[in-house]
Amino acid sequence: MFRLTKYIRPYLLMVLLAIALLFVQGIADLSLPDYIGQIVNTGIQAGGIENAVPNALRASTMDKLALFMNSDELADVVAHYTLIDSTSPDYQTYLSQYPALANEPVYVLNANIEAAEIDRLNPIIGKPLVAVSGIQRMMDDPASMEGMSTGAFDLSALPEGTDLFALLEGMTPLIRTPLLNSMLERFSAMSDSMIVQAAASGIKAEYAALGMDTGALQNQYILRVGGLMLAISLLSGACTIAVGFLAAKTAAGMARNLRRDIFQKVESFSNNEFDKFSVSSLITRSTNDVTQLQMLMVMIIRMVFYAPILGIGGILKAVQTDAEMWWIIAVGLGALITLIIVVFTVAIPKFRLIQTLVDRLNLVTRENLSGMLVVRAFNTQKFEEKRFDQANQDLTDNNLFVARVMSAMMPLMMLIMNGLTLLIVWVGAHQVAAAQMQVGDMIAFMQYALQVVFAFIMLSIMFIILPRASVSADRIAEVIHTDLVIHDPKNPKRFPEPFSGTVEFRDVSFRYPGAEEDVLHNISFTAQPGEMTAFIGSTGSGKSTLVNLLPRFYDVTQGAILIDGVDIREVMQHDLREQIGFVPQKANLFTGTIESNLRYADEYAELDVLNDAIDTAQAREFVSTKPEGLGTEIAQGGSNVSGGQRQRLSIARALVKRAPIYVFDDSFSALDFKTDAALRRALKEKTGDSTLLIVTQRVSTVRNAEQIIVLDEGKIVGKGTHRELMETCEVYREIALSQLGMEELAS
Repeated sequence: MFRLTKYIRPYLLMVLLAIALLFVQGIADLSLPDYIGQIVNTGIQAGGIENAVPNALRASTMDKLALFMNSDELADVVAHYTLIDSTSPDYQTYLSQYPALANEPVYVLNANIEAAEIDRLNPIIGKPLVAVSGIQRMMDDPASMEGMSTGAFDLSALPEGTDLFALLEGMTPLIRTPLLNSMLERFSAMSDSMIVQAAASGIKAEYAALGMDTGALQNQYILRVGGLMLAISLLSGACTIAVGFLAAKTAAGMARNLRRDIFQKVESFSNNEFDKFSVSSLITRSTNDVTQLQMLMVMIIRMVFYAPILGIGGILKAVQTDAEMWWIIAVGLGALITLIIVVFTVAIPKFRLIQTLVDRLNLVTRENLSGMLVVRAFNTQKFEEKRFDQANQDLTDNNLFVARVMSAMMPLMMLIMNGLTLLIVWVGAHQVAAAQMQVGDMIAFMQYALQVVFAFIMLSIMFIILPRASVSADRIAEVIHTDLVIHDPKNPKRFPEPFSGTVEFRDVSFRYPGAEEDVLHNISFTAQPGEMTAFIGSTGSGKSTLVNLLPRFYDVTQGAILIDGVDIREVMQHDLREQIGFVPQKANLFTGTIESNLRYADEYAELDVLNDAIDTAQAREFVSTKPEGLGTEIAQGGSNVSGGQRQRLSIARALVKRAPIYVFDDSFSALDFKTDAALRRALKEKTGDSTLLIVTQRVSTVRNAEQIIVLDEGKIVGKGTHRELMETCEVYREIALSQLGMEELAS
């Protein structure tokens, strides 16, 4: 799989930008639970009170707080406030904010106080505020003092209506100090955030006493934090969209380049390489396999890079929220990892099998569609249906097994998530009851824990795609990194000018890759320009193999093939094939029109050249009968024309090239004798200066050839003209007599 990493390099900048956006998205998503906790803790429970340092205090309240502070703490607190009374310059301004200022002086918090200083003052002011508000509640509700005592001081024994603050103030320091210390002692285990929340009710009561609108204060806080959360959510959404765009663009570009390189690589394949890969497999590799990698790339960018950010960040934020509940996340992750390991141990072998089964299904489908006429002719539809059903059923069973395993995985993951949520609520509720944790913090911790679990779920989805994509990547790399048997020389030569087209086979032998014996043995002959060299022999004698060596569809095993004295292995393949007009044994036309098929040889050919090629190939009769003429549509593979028409159009296509060398590999087999004879006469006239190499089974086709080469079991057993071979070559004579009578042969 790593062999294909070079296809990501052109998009590396986009990937890095996507990762940067994922960090922004992760930070945004990880901050939202914290704001949810703030809304619950501060906005709802504390009424919008953010800290234990009030913005304003009545002078009488400050006197009460002083009872619970030492002299240094009192001086520190008073230094951060300004006392406002009727003589102050801003009296009227503050009076509108704090109507209680009309009755008594008010301490107003100094402006521009830093957040760090507020954090330092929180416990100093917060604890006395909690104590004062608690005493005030007891005074307002005497029944709440029933059974309460502080050290040796029994509160329930005091007469109803007793002013506890006056009582405390009237005590001597020797008595008051231990008493106050015992009252403040219960705050020692509380965290600063808990002290702030505990002090919030006292501050809210103080603000109400000052005449402030506490409801508006709460609403302002919730709207402010909610607006900030909305902005963060929009930022996260924008990052998600941008990352999705970059991921799609990167994956699509990578897939495009992969398909291009696969296609270009396959175009450079010789028959040696095509023997290793079936056509159906190459189609699957360039379509389905590339799609698998494209999906993988999108998932990597959108999930694999994001999951660690969300998972690690979620763990850090959760521990920061409440370090004592870290074990809950560990339990959830342990259960999740165990589930993933079990599921993928069962499913991964099936994932690896899927692509092989897809290849098999494509192969069966392709063979049925291309051989439909044969299937019908032999009434084997039922057999082919069973063959297709078997391949289809194998793939279906495999996919169903994987789907069942995966379908069981998601409910189990949801069970783990819900169980984790329940455990957090149960443990967190006990901590909230013990004043060790706030409700908002518990909710935030729950959100962070779910984010961590969700990060692992994203990775598990990745593991679903990864095994199949890995197999696809290996299959693609196998094609792209296939070593070509036939390649261009490092220092190519060029054919001499002027080019004549003399073809010489010099002691050529050939063996198919992996074969134990040669199929051609010591072939030597020379084909001259302006002459026809024909190859004839029984089926399997090596005729087509021999002419396939000329355009280097295969390379010779021994010996050499020379054109104008230059070894064809020493020139560029493009230059070699530029000199050859090749008509293969199986005539193949492309989807388009007759004209586009002819222009396949030369896209800039004049219309006169096309018409001349059609006339020479004896195709004028059926082309002219078509209403559209050269614009007649040709179906895929030429399936809408007959075999003889396909052959004639293939011959015409080769003639459009006007090459100095023509190779016709049994290209007249579908023609009747009359058309065959007319075609040979026209070829002789129109290609008089070219070298003609013709493979045929018909003696009538080669009777007038200047040179006939008779092959038998890969060896030349006869060479000469028709008359010479009738006298000297037994193999040729047998072939001739099997096709023509003695009178025809003598004529």
